[in-house]
Amino acid sequence: MEGFVVDWKLSFDALSIFFGFIILLVSIPSWMYSIGYMQGLYSGGRILFAKILLLLFILTMFLVVFSANALLFLIAWELMSLLSYFLVTLDPHEEKASRAGLIYILMAHIGTAFMTAAFLIIYSYSGSFDLSAFKETCLILPLKVKTTVFLCFLVGFGTKAGLIPFHIWLPFAHPEAPSHISAIMSGVMIKIGIYGFLRFVLFTLGVEELWWGNLVLVLAALSAAGGILYALMEKDLKKMLAYSSIENIGIIMLGIGGYMIFVKMNQPLLAVFSLAAALYHIINHAIFKTLLFMGAGSILKTCGTKNMEKLGGLIKLMPVTAFCFLIGALAISALPPLNGFISEWLLLQALFYGALAGATFAKMKIFLALLAGILALTGGLAAACFVKAFGISFLAVPRSKKTETASDSGWSIKAPMIFLTALIFIFGLFAGPVFKILTGVAASVSGLNNGAAAFTFNVLSLAPQEGSGVHLNNLLLSGALVLIGIFVFSIFKVISREKSITYGKTWTCGYYSVNGRNQYTATGFSKPFRVAFSFILMPYRKMEKIRDSYYHVKSFKYEVHTKQLLNEYFYKPVINRIFRFAEWSRKLQQGSVHIYIGYIFLALVFLIIFLKRF
Repeated sequence: MEGFVVDWKLSFDALSIFFGFIILLVSIPSWMYSIGYMQGLYSGGRILFAKILLLLFILTMFLVVFSANALLFLIAWELMSLLSYFLVTLDPHEEKASRAGLIYILMAHIGTAFMTAAFLIIYSYSGSFDLSAFKETCLILPLKVKTTVFLCFLVGFGTKAGLIPFHIWLPFAHPEAPSHISAIMSGVMIKIGIYGFLRFVLFTLGVEELWWGNLVLVLAALSAAGGILYALMEKDLKKMLAYSSIENIGIIMLGIGGYMIFVKMNQPLLAVFSLAAALYHIINHAIFKTLLFMGAGSILKTCGTKNMEKLGGLIKLMPVTAFCFLIGALAISALPPLNGFISEWLLLQALFYGALAGATFAKMKIFLALLAGILALTGGLAAACFVKAFGISFLAVPRSKKTETASDSGWSIKAPMIFLTALIFIFGLFAGPVFKILTGVAASVSGLNNGAAAFTFNVLSLAPQEGSGVHLNNLLLSGALVLIGIFVFSIFKVISREKSITYGKTWTCGYYSVNGRNQYTATGFSKPFRVAFSFILMPYRKMEKIRDSYYHVKSFKYEVHTKQLLNEYFYKPVINRIFRFAEWSRKLQQGSVHIYIGYIFLALVFLIIFLKRF
């Protein structure tokens, strides 16, 4: 094509370097983890094949974030999707993995189609796929065209990120992939969708309408609340973590959506603050979610199951895994002084102060206050979810024979988990310097480099203030919490020192011998939440009785399930219609060469008529 020039160059700006750092931060420990994890699960040839695929997968993610050309970006993006599909379906004999891979690759290609449409629209105006030309062209695009491009980017990148309602693939693919692949996909790959949205909407297209940000915030709130609700209902450990990833993508998008509306509200300081908080949660989620998937993989490799109802007592049998999983659970529950607390607290600050600053936007004040409430609710539900995950999996006594003989994994599995556990403390305790760097990245992405990123922030204050720098002393807060803990513990010891302690047998439902059958279950733990949110979850029960006689029940099977609204009322009807159309279209395949030649002839006639019109 005349004038069609592709410049295969790379770009190393602040945003690319930030995401490249995250890829390295997750990929290196995941690679080390895979050495021990795959040993004994696959043959030597398949392990070598998996390592080559993993290396190529990591390289394509680097190529995506450093691409400076939209065509190169699309090629790398498609390679990333295909390689991750092969990694999800690494075990070809697993029917669930094959089905999960099919759903994933289908949704990935739908997302790619929307992205391609957006790129082609911009290219039709710019005549170049260079990202700098894209940015200049977007300055003169008509508003309707910009809106179309924005919606295409939202669907395309939202699908990869797992944003509701484009999330359907994520709870299928992540649980079925090998655990180190689940860790990389959840820790990094879905963030590549966030990178694309930042690069092409915030940095290239620009925020033209207030409702763009409002739409992103609504989808973010749905993802945060819906993701953690469905995670709370799960008893499959990896599936629970997959739904939790949807929740955290929602939390990240709250910060990005906040940036979009603050720009339109002429609040550049707050816009940079909100975006920096989102970037902080991107890196925090990458760390603790990778750790949690590794912990789940260690359990799966040792116990042979992801079902929490068959676990228990692992804190004594797998102490290192238990400690690392506990720290990850505390971090994802946003408890101080760990890293998850910092980023979620900053996002809450942004929403609260946005509500206070929006004096001329009365409806916006209510909207932002509501979003802050949803974020707080999400934090509470996340804490409950991971109390269930840790308590049912690691405490009490084992619920299956294989769990009784479990032991901690080797050091090739434990060392990466210990490393990520240390990072959780580092990014939590040294939040001030980290957040200062991230405000610089946010200011660079947004183009607000005119001093808007220079402000003072105190972790106990309500709002950011203009000043000479960023001050976020979580180390001091942590020290204060430790001192308070020591003081309370000392008082408790003094009070209880003179009292005698009597030890007795544990009473459990009328039994004095505790076993796996009379312990608390994951399903029982989540019942109050299932009842409270029944209008969303729509729970239903399945009961099956097998009798020897009318009066004697030999066995009893009881199952509790919840419905997913989007799957039930949108995806299933659409899929059913597609299959019906496919069945109808099979009638066109008559097996006759003459009919097929006729089809070709009709197609040629149509093309000739079509080309003459243009």
